[in-house]
Amino acid sequence: MPASAATDHVASYYAASANPAPERPALAGETCCDVCVVGAGFTGISAALHLAEQGRRVVVLEATRVGFGASGRNGGQIVNSYSRDMDVIESRYGADTARALGDMAFEGNRIIRERVAHYGIACDLKEGNLFAACNARQFQALVEHQALWERYGNDRLELLEGRAYRREIGSERYVGALLDHSGGHLHPLNLVLGEAAALESLGGVIHEHTPVTRIEHGEPVRLHTPQGRVVADRVVLAGNAYMTGLLPPLEGRSMPASTQVVATAPLDEASAREILPTDRAVEDGNYLLDYYRLSADRRLIYGGGVNYGGQDPASIEGAIRPKLETTFPQLRGVAIDYAWGGTFLLTMNRLPQFGRLNANVYYAQGYSGHGVTCSHLAGRLIAEVMAGHGERFDAFAGIPHLPFPGGRLLRVPLTRLGAWYYRLRDALGR
Repeated sequence: MPASAATDHVASYYAASANPAPERPALAGETCCDVCVVGAGFTGISAALHLAEQGRRVVVLEATRVGFGASGRNGGQIVNSYSRDMDVIESRYGADTARALGDMAFEGNRIIRERVAHYGIACDLKEGNLFAACNARQFQALVEHQALWERYGNDRLELLEGRAYRREIGSERYVGALLDHSGGHLHPLNLVLGEAAALESLGGVIHEHTPVTRIEHGEPVRLHTPQGRVVADRVVLAGNAYMTGLLPPLEGRSMPASTQVVATAPLDEASAREILPTDRAVEDGNYLLDYYRLSADRRLIYGGGVNYGGQDPASIEGAIRPKLETTFPQLRGVAIDYAWGGTFLLTMNRLPQFGRLNANVYYAQGYSGHGVTCSHLAGRLIAEVMAGHGERFDAFAGIPHLPFPGGRLLRVPLTRLGAWYYRLRDALGR
């Protein structure tokens, strides 16, 4: 019997406005499949859907609900590329790696649009996102950003100098912006729920409330759960920040982090048109950036900041409201109907971790805040490598990932210290 998709999700706007979804039963007993995917967020469902389209028998195991983690809680922005851009990648890892990743940097947004169109997914997809500069240094970075992305094939960028950005954003906070017409925004939980339904339409099976307690590596792989077991030829580990214990070699090389989001009460049409006249998504250029957009029912969805270690502040509204009202003083005192946090996985170099534990167990995680598009790319690359075409997957897998300084005990305070330095730079406009 259909149940609300909100069941067992955090009390977010997305959960409250989610499309109806079935309650998928926990695994009981033993089942066999070609590929078992652990985690039903964007990475896991994207990989499972690509694999099912290849004709593979796929079983997905999810500890809670489809989209429970960052995939169902994020800002809903379709932002291209990675958390570190191609100039940084080239300087650290060489021109060949930069070219390989650059050729894929704008693919994730196309995959999302293909999925929405092909499977008729209702997720309030809208076009365009903006990068807004808070000072002259950030605007110069946008000028360089445009040139870099155009060099890698994105010809849908528009630089808005001076007050030209005001046609897009009703705020005095900025000095210019870069509009990416190939970006956009959407209801992320409804996207992953729609993709899950598409997977099931192709014969894929999803078991919710089914955490994996132990993995027996070998040929085949045996995955143990509280009430059953999956025997699979191949496995995809796609739990991201919720993968504790199943990827020991990487646990010191990544760190949970949280960001917080609020959704206001619905705005009247005039107020919505005043703050975001063309209904684009926006993120600013600060190191600990703010990001915001309008929902389909004209709520301002506003997020910002990062808490290293994955803990939410005592009051999410208290943390976000000052940011919102600084950007839009005309909304001072606006009612906030929802406030929630979400945990994502951060890597030391801010690039995603793709790889293999052995010949038949693959993983993809650590998008460091750029997961909406890159997770969809990850799903395609996992399907490619399982089909014998591993060149693109291996371009990511070859990137070295170092542990965080200080190990698991000191990585959080040391990272917070680094973030304090960059917050000070943002405040001083440097």
